[in-house]
Amino acid sequence: MSHMTNPLATPDQLYQRRALGSLPIELQDAIFFSTQCLTQAAGILLQLPQSVTAQANVILARYLLVEPIMAYEFSELSAASLFLVAKMGPSPRAPRDISNVYAYLLSSSSSFFRPPSSPPPVNDPSAYYRSDTSYQAFHTRVLAIEARIFYALGFDTHVSLPHPIAITYLQALDFLNVRKEKIAKRTLEYLNTALLSPQMLYCTSQPNALAVAAIYNAAKDVGAKMPECEWWEVFDVDREELGFLVVGMRSVEGWAKKMREDLPKMAQGMIKRRDVEEELARMGAATALGGEEDAEAEMARRMDQRMEEMETS
Repeated sequence: MSHMTNPLATPDQLYQRRALGSLPIELQDAIFFSTQCLTQAAGILLQLPQSVTAQANVILARYLLVEPIMAYEFSELSAASLFLVAKMGPSPRAPRDISNVYAYLLSSSSSFFRPPSSPPPVNDPSAYYRSDTSYQAFHTRVLAIEARIFYALGFDTHVSLPHPIAITYLQALDFLNVRKEKIAKRTLEYLNTALLSPQMLYCTSQPNALAVAAIYNAAKDVGAKMPECEWWEVFDVDREELGFLVVGMRSVEGWAKKMREDLPKMAQGMIKRRDVEEELARMGAATALGGEEDAEAEMARRMDQRMEEMETS
């Protein structure tokens, strides 16, 4: 059964990242969200299966739990994760293709993370042209980051996704016929969206629990009749974990919408380390003018805000 389980983050790792990280939680979330979205966008342009892109998302999340978040450029972390996972599977992509895709997504010709109200970008091939020298430098950096990812994860890059498990569970619950196909589609949507969760659900819960929570949410959305018994226990998921994951998955949509509105205020397109440093400088100046907030009061305020976002979503 080891191939159906994943190594999970420890409480110390989560605490070190969230409470004791070198960056405020808001900036950590912005970096995580934008980097995961960039990986998804690159996977689409590279015509990679969603399974490959999702595995790259999980590998990237695991890396960010154990390594300094500002050690490398965020876009290159994304490229290294995608390159690493793709070449280990049946759908490898040439380094030049990955370089070209990321050059385009980071250019002014891309609509990636542009404000919705802004005019469509003008396609300028020179904006995403990458010379041989630039490509070689990019490829060298990606290879160095790839080696660092292997080292940080102890060469354990195994990722078991909940998507195939969810399909099996849907079949067991008789939710794969034509009349109930909306449940299967909605289930996969929840699983893909959960990759963006700031709670790192893929690093804190096993695939079978994620699959059950996605099915529960999908059935509730479409009004499907579920078994009256505690059916989730058949799939080895207890009520407390199911409740946490159900709320966590439902909160991602509202949180992601807010992030998409806030990110263009911080950066034009993909967020960079330079943007984070500038934002830190602005936050430091604001703190100096307004006085420092009590640490416990600030943490309580953030927890209350997160609970309100979950309830409203």
